[in-house]
Amino acid sequence: MSTSSPVSERKCQATLVSDLNKSFYQADQQAKFKNLQAEIDSLLQQLQNLKEQRLAAPESDE
Repeated sequence: MSTSSPVSERKCQATLVSDLNKSFYQADQQAKFKNLQAEIDSLLQQLQNLKEQRLAAPESDE
């Protein structure tokens, strides 16, 4: 029968909690990153569309 001290059990629990928190925050950061990436892609597409519209429009300033 193995016995462990309450101190070592607490350290083990603290390590587990720390690992779970890291995992949660990493997943949260990953989700934020993906949302930002999608927003950037959308803005780049809008910019490309505006460029194409300007190139296709007849120049009326002359």
